[in-house]
Amino acid sequence: MTEALIDERALSKLQWRCRRGLLENDLFIERFFQRFSPTLTVRQGDALAALMDLSDNDLLDVQLARKSLAQVDAQLDRADVHEVLKMLREPL
Repeated sequence: MTEALIDERALSKLQWRCRRGLLENDLFIERFFQRFSPTLTVRQGDALAALMDLSDNDLLDVQLARKSLAQVDAQLDRADVHEVLKMLREPL
């Protein structure tokens, strides 16, 4: 079963939602969208949006693996969020 891709309008809203105060976070997120926008699924978009509820410092800490998802928010310690976090960490 193929997952539904995120539509253009929802993708645009998600990109706006992902704007951050720390440049380091923005760099991770910009690279993520450059690489995965064409193939991003609704489920992955929802997981990314959930990550955006973190503070800038917590988000950077989990992206750099200084803290685990369970340490910053136990509700985010789930497979879909781990998948997106792995995608965020992928180098170009």
